[in-house]
Amino acid sequence: MSGTLSPGESTVGFIGTGVMGAPMAGHVLAAGFDVVVWARSAEKATGLLEAGAQWAETPTELAARADAVVTIVGYPADVEALYFGDDGGGDGSLLGAARPGTYLIDMTTSSPALARRIAEAASARGLRALDAPVTGGDRGAREARLSIMVGGEEADAHAVEPLLRAMGTTVVHHGGPGCGQHAKICNQIAIAASMLGACEALAYARGAGLDQARVLESIGAGSAGSWTLANLAPRILAGDFAPGFFVKHFVKDLRIALASAEELGLEVPGTQLAARLYETLLAAGHGEEGTHALYHLYER
Repeated sequence: MSGTLSPGESTVGFIGTGVMGAPMAGHVLAAGFDVVVWARSAEKATGLLEAGAQWAETPTELAARADAVVTIVGYPADVEALYFGDDGGGDGSLLGAARPGTYLIDMTTSSPALARRIAEAASARGLRALDAPVTGGDRGAREARLSIMVGGEEADAHAVEPLLRAMGTTVVHHGGPGCGQHAKICNQIAIAASMLGACEALAYARGAGLDQARVLESIGAGSAGSWTLANLAPRILAGDFAPGFFVKHFVKDLRIALASAEELGLEVPGTQLAARLYETLLAAGHGEEGTHALYHLYER
């Protein structure tokens, strides 16, 4: 298989049907692509199956049936196991099962080095690998308004754009393999700083005896305005810490950011501080809550 992916003509395999993956796969299905899904828990795919998606018994069965495979899973170790197999040799893996010409699109936030390794192995097998992590949270996934950062060959990025446009409104190609992951690290670094600022501002407002909601109304309309203040600060004030993005996954992302920064010889003191605070939050048992649960530390 090769060429541009097209609704009504292309089959997309989707691995990962969680908070982000399920609505993303739903938009791909609604756009007219044939969709095959696999998840560790079949229950997570129930809604997609009822909407017309097909089920694959294994990831390798899915890969063999698809023109493009999308993965959006939890951790780099999960990505590595899917693409290379548990033994690291490729047998029983997506790389081993996909037909030549298949597009392999990892949308997990993962390591740039792993993305490059996947691309190299894919090329050797006649496959086309792209790293395409996303930002926009659960709301962006539900509304198909994600920003998608793409790394890989430019021609391949162009060929899969109709698929990516089914899930997001902003699709940007940043360069070769791993560059999408580097762009996502930039995003997570910016989010970390924004979350610290939002939590500290709300904590300060409380300490000064101000009405936090009124303070949010004021600063959100001014130069301090941000996505975090607009979307997550109101959840903090409502005591709603349900995850749009899990603390445990953000800790993973910050670890990747610090490791990548070290490889590049960069100092990122703000990210180091955020990582320490989120590690504390994780250790305190808040890993299943949303990233805005950082406010718990300020409540203390």
